[in-house]
Amino acid sequence: MKATQFKIAPQNHKLVVKRADQAQWQPGLREDLEYRDVGIREATNGEFGAQVIRVVRAGLEHKNGRHLHATAFQMIYVLEGRARFFFEGMGETEVLKGDCFYQPDGLVHEALWLSDDCQLLEITLPAEFRTEVV
Repeated sequence: MKATQFKIAPQNHKLVVKRADQAQWQPGLREDLEYRDVGIREATNGEFGAQVIRVVRAGLEHKNGRHLHATAFQMIYVLEGRARFFFEGMGETEVLKGDCFYQPDGLVHEALWLSDDCQLLEITLPAEFRTEVV
């Protein structure tokens, strides 16, 4: 079925191409990680977000405390390395390169450990969302 067959509200989206060799990595809330916006925020006027997250300071303990996010959608895909998370209702679990997980709105979680080569692709709706420490 073609996308044009679906009734979709008009969007003010545009084509954006972000080249890997021109990547701009930015610091975030955590000093041991940096973030690369891959252009989805700009393309969708903040309706969606997508960023690559990578470890930049090896040897640090990567715990960030249990917290939740107010999102309509949050998905993480492991591009490189591995990581260990705590998820409410599941406990601790390790994810490896190629693994993917979806975090429902308000799910309490914590990144317990990230390998030094860990890179994650995070896709969210909306691009900006509230984080609450619990």
